[in-house]
Amino acid sequence: MLEIVQAGGWLMLPIVVCSIVAAAIILERLWSLQPKRVLPVNLGVQVKEWAQNDQLDPAHLQQLHESSPLGQMLAAGLANRHASRDLIKESIEDTGRHTVHELERYLSPLGTIAAITPLMGLLGTVIGMIKVFAAITESGVGNPGVLAEGISEALITTAAGLCVAIPALIGYRYLRARVDALVVQMEKETIKFLEAVVAYRNAGENEALSSEIAEAAKRRA
Repeated sequence: MLEIVQAGGWLMLPIVVCSIVAAAIILERLWSLQPKRVLPVNLGVQVKEWAQNDQLDPAHLQQLHESSPLGQMLAAGLANRHASRDLIKESIEDTGRHTVHELERYLSPLGTIAAITPLMGLLGTVIGMIKVFAAITESGVGNPGVLAEGISEALITTAAGLCVAIPALIGYRYLRARVDALVVQMEKETIKFLEAVVAYRNAGENEALSSEIAEAAKRRA
């Protein structure tokens, strides 16, 4: 393997670096974008328990915010739970934009690697062919070893660039699709959460109003 890298010339160095970076990004994003890490199953149950026990204090909201990306959005809504529905929705959407940006972290560099490594391979091909023609100019076609060296460098860099670009592009597309799917699921969960908060608050207001009416009726009696 080392001999192949050396035979490919100096352009093999950035190609190898790109391959390492791409592999690191793909592995890190596969770990970070696990559904159980982004959308914990028991998160809704935990928030419901806090609400029932009147424990939605800043400490619990901070814990919720640090638990997961979905927790960040729910914490933003709960922090403004006494505000109007539009304000709750706006706070969730603002936090959601930052959360989506975090989910897409490193995907842009991965897409760049998938785009530039074939170009690096093509550049290596051009450099190798330049060496071939330079060798022909100097010594003619009588020295096949010199010609083979330039052709080999051209083919190795092209193959290396494609070997890095193809998995990087597959990883980029797959991770992008996973982010999109997670964002859709997060939107569904936050919409259900928003409707539950509004319904719970309206129920509390109606109960308080009924109590006031009952008290007023007793006083009149």
